[in-house]
Amino acid sequence: MLIPAIVSVIYREDDLIPLTISAGITAVSGVLLIITCRVQHELRLREGFALVTLTWISFAFLGALPFYISGYIPSYTDAFFETMSGFTTTGASILSNIEQLPHGLLFWRSFTHWLGGMGIILLSLAILPLLGVGGMQLYKVEVPGPEHDKLRPKIKDTAKILWEVYLLISIIEIILLYFAGMNLFDAICHTFGTMATGGFSTKNASIGHYNNVWVDYIIIVFMIIAGINFSLHYKALRGKVSIYGRDPETRFFFFLISAGALVIIGNLYFSYNYTLFDGIQKGLFQTVSILTTTGYSTADYEKWSSSSQIILFLFMFLGGCAGSTGGAMKIMRSLVLLKFAINEIKRLIHPNAVLPIRIGQRSIPRDIVGNIAGFFLIYIGIFILGVICMSLLGLDVLSSLGAAAASIGNIGPGLGSVGPTDNYAHIPDIGKWILSFLMLVGRLEIYPVIIFLTPTFWKE
Repeated sequence: MLIPAIVSVIYREDDLIPLTISAGITAVSGVLLIITCRVQHELRLREGFALVTLTWISFAFLGALPFYISGYIPSYTDAFFETMSGFTTTGASILSNIEQLPHGLLFWRSFTHWLGGMGIILLSLAILPLLGVGGMQLYKVEVPGPEHDKLRPKIKDTAKILWEVYLLISIIEIILLYFAGMNLFDAICHTFGTMATGGFSTKNASIGHYNNVWVDYIIIVFMIIAGINFSLHYKALRGKVSIYGRDPETRFFFFLISAGALVIIGNLYFSYNYTLFDGIQKGLFQTVSILTTTGYSTADYEKWSSSSQIILFLFMFLGGCAGSTGGAMKIMRSLVLLKFAINEIKRLIHPNAVLPIRIGQRSIPRDIVGNIAGFFLIYIGIFILGVICMSLLGLDVLSSLGAAAASIGNIGPGLGSVGPTDNYAHIPDIGKWILSFLMLVGRLEIYPVIIFLTPTFWKE
């Protein structure tokens, strides 16, 4: 919080005191926890689940303080919702006039994305060796995706590598956006939102505010980069650029982008009188933004055809690749489930055949397939419960579907009254807490939060 406080000093605005007070409260809380909760043994798995879940909740509670104390978001529920949306890289907002916020708060709002994108515990493992215990337990329950590719034997070294790659790519995007026409402040904030696939913008009209083709395509490229496994970026930076083409998940990711964008671009060109150039620019941007769960917008896709909206709605469930900063179910899980379904059809035709599920050259063990199938069922079940809760609170069916899908998938804009040109301010307070829970569940990939809330898990 002291970093956005420096931004406040630079712009000489009234958010300096709220930011420093919030930083003080957070520091005191941390010191008290260090004094009273020293861990003297290796963390067990259940403690890892508890620590990850409680840390994210604590960060949201404390991170909401600058908004609340400053009075720019006078409701603590709204401030918590905005902050949980930031740290979970969801990008859903209750703000009707984003541009009225001072620069320090705008920076903090976007900075929560960048921190949450690679993971708060991963950040701690990279720069806080004082944690020093149970590193792999925390990594297993937080790093996104069904696989955990350790680049180094020590988890701390792996975390440092991932953060170095994350920082390097972020710096490159800041420079490109600056030379494309953004001022430095906006370039930094929008890089935070892009690299974290978060979607918070400093402008009410999101990226559409700039009406700049270079800005659009730079952000498209970096949304795609953020949606790919970061361990592949590390290997590519070491000279193995062909790793992208050899990775089945990345190939499927690009296939989905190409297929979805092609249908939407064709629809815009033939049915909505877009020029081919504008159709490609708008259609590709929205396709990549939703699939990678970034949530930036340059057009109101709710004015497009039903077929285009259905494609984007389905993409809300797929998300980015495993090991990326994207949300939702992840491309890898979808690919495994697709291969599993095809194998079951083959098994019915050839009952005695041995049909392993292969992703590239690797055979996927049955227990991992079962884990992914269970994840899918729980994910859809929680989504349905979210839809029911939103409908009981008075939202129409389309808005209920959009709000639940956008929250658990960490996307931000949904459909109906929570579409790309709307916000979440009209949702009742209880609904905002429910959606905040969905954001947390989606960001931590369901199992840590669900297991943490299961009484039998805590019985010896």
